[in-house]
Amino acid sequence: MFRLDGKTAFVTGAGSGIGEATAHALAAAGAMVFVADRDEIGGERVTNAIRTAGGHAEYYTLDVTDRLHGDLDILVNNAGVGHVGTILQAAAADLDRLYAVNVRGVFNVSKAFISGMLARRRGSIVNIASIGGIVGIRDRLAYCTTKFAVVGLTKSMALDHAIDGVRVNCICPARVETPFVSARIKEYPDPEAAYREMTASQPVGRMGRPEEIAAAVVYLASDEATFITGSALIIDGGWSAGR
Repeated sequence: MFRLDGKTAFVTGAGSGIGEATAHALAAAGAMVFVADRDEIGGERVTNAIRTAGGHAEYYTLDVTDRLHGDLDILVNNAGVGHVGTILQAAAADLDRLYAVNVRGVFNVSKAFISGMLARRRGSIVNIASIGGIVGIRDRLAYCTTKFAVVGLTKSMALDHAIDGVRVNCICPARVETPFVSARIKEYPDPEAAYREMTASQPVGRMGRPEEIAAAVVYLASDEATFITGSALIIDGGWSAGR
């Protein structure tokens, strides 16, 4: 089950964290993976690791704010940036920066590839949103604003193209042990206290692992999930259950 043999996948932000784990998982399931990231060192490292493990991968230099085009079966919009702060602490430039990557980046890459999917009447797009796109989070105004937009974009695209054989879903993780989350924690006045609080706030007693998110991506990309579109899959260790 959940094999992706003969399929081509494109993963943005694949040079580390959830994107890296997703690229590995898709390749292990049989897909040819384009490892897309503007970080050449990270992207090449992930690509070489996939090849060493026997998978098929190519590195693709990508800034998601740019335009591109091509045909593929699976698109994973994972690239994202964050910001810590309230509306009083966030400048308009901060919101613009997050919007350019988190929202317009998803728009740009999806627009580049969806025409080919529609022409072949098959394809799966998985957007990595956030639990911050489902519920508000303190001190994350700009981030939550953009992730709520990603969830809305996902649902709208799914409805527009459900009859065309193209599925669009998003995953909404809570805190996952990634370089991205580590960077946000360092923005707090007391990073160690912030880490302890974030870990303790998870009902399961820990943060998630990138591989746990990647497994869900493989499922949503597979033919076993052909009745799933327009979903915002929450993977948060129970964090939102009491909210």
